[in-house]
Order: sequence, then C-alpha cells, then structure tokens
Amino acid sequence: MKKYRKLSLFLVLMMLFTSLPVASFAEDTYVVEEGDVLWKIAEKYGKTIEEVVEYNNIEDANKIYVGDTLKIPDMKKISILGTADLHGRIYAYEYAIDSVDKDAGLAKIQTLVKEVRADEKNVILMDVGDTVQDNSAELFNDLPVHPMVQAMNAMEFDIWTLGNHEFNFEKSFLERNIAAFEGTVLSANIYNEGTQNRFVDGHTVMTVDGVRVAIIGMIPPHVPIWEASAPSHFAGLEFADIKEETAKAIKELEGTYDVLVGAYHLGPDAYKGMPGIEDIAEAFPEFSVIFGGHAHSKYTNEVNGVQLIEPGKYGWALAKADIYVNSKMEVEKVETINLETYTVTEDQGILDMFKNVHDTSLADANIIVGEVETAYVERVDYITGEAEVTTMPTTQIEDTALIDLINEVQMFYAGSDISSAAAFKSDMNLVAGDFMKKDVANIYKYPNTLVGVNISGANLLEYMEWSAAYYNTYTEGDVTVSFNQNIRGYNYDMFAGLTYDIDISEEADSRIKNAMIGDEEVDPTATYKLAINNYRFGTLMSLELVTDADKYYDSYEAMQDAGRIRDLIIKYIDEEQDGKAIPSVDNNWKIIGADLEQPGKAEIIQAIIDGEILIPRSEDGRTPNVESINVHDPAVYELIKDSEAKELTIMHTNDMHGFFKYGKYDGMGAALMATKIKEVRAAETNSLLLDGGDALQGHNLVTLSDGETGTQVMNALGYDAMAAGNHEFDYGSGRLLELEKLLDMPVLAANVKNADGTDLLTPYVIKEMDGFTVGIFGLT
Repeated sequence: MKKYRKLSLFLVLMMLFTSLPVASFAEDTYVVEEGDVLWKIAEKYGKTIEEVVEYNNIEDANKIYVGDTLKIPDMKKISILGTADLHGRIYAYEYAIDSVDKDAGLAKIQTLVKEVRADEKNVILMDVGDTVQDNSAELFNDLPVHPMVQAMNAMEFDIWTLGNHEFNFEKSFLERNIAAFEGTVLSANIYNEGTQNRFVDGHTVMTVDGVRVAIIGMIPPHVPIWEASAPSHFAGLEFADIKEETAKAIKELEGTYDVLVGAYHLGPDAYKGMPGIEDIAEAFPEFSVIFGGHAHSKYTNEVNGVQLIEPGKYGWALAKADIYVNSKMEVEKVETINLETYTVTEDQGILDMFKNVHDTSLADANIIVGEVETAYVERVDYITGEAEVTTMPTTQIEDTALIDLINEVQMFYAGSDISSAAAFKSDMNLVAGDFMKKDVANIYKYPNTLVGVNISGANLLEYMEWSAAYYNTYTEGDVTVSFNQNIRGYNYDMFAGLTYDIDISEEADSRIKNAMIGDEEVDPTATYKLAINNYRFGTLMSLELVTDADKYYDSYEAMQDAGRIRDLIIKYIDEEQDGKAIPSVDNNWKIIGADLEQPGKAEIIQAIIDGEILIPRSEDGRTPNVESINVHDPAVYELIKDSEAKELTIMHTNDMHGFFKYGKYDGMGAALMATKIKEVRAAETNSLLLDGGDALQGHNLVTLSDGETGTQVMNALGYDAMAAGNHEFDYGSGRLLELEKLLDMPVLAANVKNADGTDLLTPYVIKEMDGFTVGIFGLT
C-alpha cells in the first residue's frame, strides 16, 4: 500500500475538496449456476451464509435455484501484514554459524509482501519488535541508519513497534534509528521520565479505503530489569503497566476508529508478571486482531472473539490478518494465517540492496582469532553422539569444557570467586581447527556484557536453587533426565568456583547438595564475588538477591562494546592462552538422586537412536527433552518387553473354600482351572500361581478330610504359595501346620506368632525366576 504520508501537497488538497464519498459500498449480485451451494457463494464474497440468507430473505438455505439472482453487499477488506523478532535478518543466513537459514530474512518476507500487495489494494505492513539486534547486526550500529531500518523503509513498513532488544545498545543508537524510520514507531507504555509524554507514539490511526484502522503498540515493561547493568540504554525513560496503558490508549482513541489492532511485543501467555496477548484479548474485546512477538512462537488463535497471531522468529513467516468491514463500518470477520517462508525465493532487489551487509557479516564471521586444539564437547547430543541435538543436549546434563571456558573468562575479568553461565544453544560447541569469530557467536549467542556482584552465601544458594528448577523431578523407572518445559534453557545456569550436586529426586528449591568452596561448605553469612552477564544481573535484581549497590564491576563501563562477553572470550584466548583454545573440564557439579540404570535401558537408548522413541520437545519447540523416558510407559514397555527386561505373570485365586468340583454354584472347578493354568504357563516364561487364603475349608469335598483333599488338589494345580486365610484356622493351628507339610508350597502368614514370639508359619518366600528373584510376602 502506498503511504499517504508520501502524497504530494497538491494531491492532498485535491482530495480535501473532492465531492466523492470517502468510502463507497456497492451492492453486488450473483446469478446461481448449476452445482452452486449457498455457503460457497457466501465464502466467495467473504460473507457468512447467515448474512446472505438474511440479506436476501431466503426461507430455506438449502433451496436456491439455477438462475436466481442473489444480492450481496460489498465489504471492505483490509489486509494487515506483520513480522516479529527478525533479530537482524535480511538475508536467509545465520552468520553465527556461517550457514543458510531457509526460513529467515526480510528478503523472503519481501517476496510475500509483494505478492499480497499485488492481490490486495488495502495493505498495512507492521513489525512488532526485536529487529535491530543479533546475527552480527551490531557491526552496523555506527552507521547513520541501521540496515534493518533501511530495509524496512525500502519495503515501506508502516509500523514499527519497539521490542526489548532494541534497548541492548546506547539510547542514542535507538533514537537515531527511530528518527530514520519512515513509518510510525509505536510503544504506548514508554514515557519520558517524570512526564506524561510518551517516548514514541503510543498509537496511530490509518485511514485505508475509508476505513479507520487504529493500531496500538506495546513493549514488555521489564527493560530496566533486563538492562539493569547498562542504565544508559534506557536513561530518562519509564516503562508502564501493559494493561493500564492498553485501557488508557483505547480511551484516547475512542470515536476515532472503525478497526482496532494490537501490535504487541508480547507472547501469548503471561510471563514474569506481565500479561500475554491472550490476557489482553480477555480484558479488551474491542480489538479485532492482536499481532504478538517476543516468545518466538508460531500460532493463530482466538480468545474472547479476538484473533491472535504470531509469526515465529527471524522471518519464519509473514503474519496476515484479513479484516472485513461492512457498510456500517462494522467488522464482520477476521481471518488470520501465517504465510511461511521456507520455500519462498528471496527478493532480488533486497539482496542487491544489502549485499554489502551480507558480505561484511560473512567476512567478520570468518576472521580467525585463534586455534582450537580439540572438540570441547565430544558428544553434543547426549544419546546419539551427533553434532546436532535431536534427543538431549550434553551441555545441560553434565559439566563440559565449553561452559567451563565461559565461566573461566568471566571469573578472570570480573576478578570473582564464582561464576555462572548458561548454554544459549543446545548444540553449541568448539571443534578442532581455526577458531573464528563465528565460533564465538555460536557458543555465546547474545551480545551480553559482564557484571561482577557481591552476593551473600544464603542468596547464592537461593540463586542456585532457582537455576536447578530447570530439571524435572525424577520418577522411578526414568532412564533419562529431562527439563521443565516452562523454563527456557537460557535460564539454566551452571556454576564454577565451587563444587555441588543437584538432587533431582527432590522437588525444586531443595536440590542443591554438598555446595563447597574448597574444603568448606558455602557459608550463608559470608559474601562472595560472583560473575554473571548483564541479563542475569537483572534477573537477580528482580529476585531480590542482589541490589545495584552490590555491583562492583561492569565490563561495559570499563571497555564499552569491547566489554561484551563474546569479545572477552576472544581476548582471553588471544592474550592469556596465546591463541590456543585448549578444552579443560573440572566436573565440579553432577546430577544425583536418579537411578537411570533400569532393565531394558540399552534397548530403550537404541530405540531413541533409531527414532522409534522420540524425546518430547516443548510445544513451541524452544525447549528440548521436556519429558523423561520411563520404562513403565506402555509404549516404551512394548519395545523392550522381549529384551533383557523380564516379564512376570501372576495367577491368583482366593476364597475358593474347597469348591474344586464344577457345579451350578461351584464356579470354574479345578479341572477347568488346570486348563487355564497350563495355557498361561506355556505362553509365559515367568509365571507364579498364588492363592490368597480360605481355600481348604467350606465344601464337603475338603471339610470331610479336615482339609487334606484340598491340599491334594492344590498340589495337582501346582501352586507356588498361598496365604493362610482365617478359615484355614477352623481346624486349629496344629492341623494347619499338618496341612502345610502336605502341601508342595509354603503357607504364608508373617503376622501370626507363637507365644514366644516366633513365627507360626512361613512369613515370606523367595522364588528364583528366569534371571531375577521374586519375594512373596503373606498376611492373614
């Protein structure tokens, strides 16, 4: 859609004086043809079948005839397109690993935008934030206009909602690029400190083919927490509550719009005390559609009559919402779809325009900064051993040289006792060969800076417990360790400078065991120096485990951009290790409290490798390994039941009362029982035949012999053990002992004692099976 801001003054004046109506709604007609059905005709015009029936006074929707003329009111269709979380992607390329990324980049998005604009006359194009950071985009931060903003201008974006990662750099950088963007920049909940003046526009109204479309933008208010170590990034700004600002913006827009659209840099669900767009839809049904971001999720949904859509990350899809407005300027319906980019061809115009950006990023990624002696992680995938993680990432299950390297660098430059670091990518690694800049970006994804803080031992332990909540609690029968799907991998920190165990048999908040610094336990009353990244500093501030006054070192203050942890890793290997990256792991932590050596484990692991058992991922795909594989799971058991896992079949009878002869009231009878017992024993390698008691008293067949006939029948059936029932004592305890001697099995009763405290009967028996033993315990 051509932007009205670009119209000439002459044309604007002509439009002001024209006598043509702003919006023209015409009545269309359709002549029914052979084979037509009413719902198809309604769909063709973007109407519901009920609307066509009502408009034409049709008595029976199933009765339309060839030659009938149907009247259909024209409707305005507004198509709104949205991108989110592009994170520096113009080309379909991931510079951190020097590899093509087939569903990424504005060049692919532009191809789809052109196709939509060719088919639709009323189009609005928006981006909902996290646009100018990542994928080597910081290489261009000193340019007058950042390439991502240049690309949005070239593609004629109408709206840019700020994301939290826009604040990863100096405020002057952001202000410069806000001024350069040729559309409207939105964020209703950012204010200039101490005023009621917003930092950028909170909302805007665009008139499209006579329809007034209002758009509200919003950002997570946690920027001051996430950027706590660099307050200059948001100096002079305040971030307000999302729901309160939504209500305020809607009130400000009252009477000025026909369609209300949200451009919210928020995920679908509530997170860290802020609402998701599902909460916004529940509270504010005035919206026709809300475009989301931040969560890197891919979905379309409807909540409270409001359509919700998010197109994933990096350019995975172009979100599209088609809004149909009737002649009363009422929204009739909204249809949403994510137009995926995987098979889309990149737009050559965008490729040509930003070739220098691509070439510069590639060259930078391949700068050699040292040499890697050997792989830092031998088995990146814990189960398959492959370099790509398809099951479980080794880096989050055991200590690795890679995390130790990051922690070593952090402790060195922060001068700390302790350090913590997370694995930002499940498949991160350094392999033998040239050590290039792209390798650093691969093992340290974000442009974080380093912070040193003083922390009490008590708060350090609480922080460690917070991190250890990443693991799911062990369940008997588990053969794998798994992760809490509600916690992102970048929020699981591993610590250096101390030794500790993580007991996953315990619930969260009680897992850290044996935390030692040297030969002494962590002292809750002592103060320790801790090295963390600036993002985690914000986390610890929000958890009230440290304050700003506890910060004693800030690499950004000391070195500016050279103080980013990526650059410190390069500096450390170059200056402290003479350019040689040599892996070393101290194995200072381990997972305990889980007996993973279950019967059939070897077969289960092989089934995982062969793809017969799949390790579950979180629904959004961002967290791997969110459920442990357990031998007791029926689907797993089916795969291993013929392996080293042994199967035991138990046949059981009780209260037979001597009814061993078949009759009207006598049940199955011993002869039929024998047939069934033989069938089971023939089919099963390991089987036991047990009785629960009251077998030798009742029917004349047994009572006339004081139980002896019953012992003969049970011996013939081949019982392995029986519990003494109360009626077995009807003959007296002495007779019961005589009957036990006649049986080819023990009579069990662990709770019956002689006067001297000794057992009257056998309390339990151990049966040797094929490869395992079974304990049989009896009570009466």
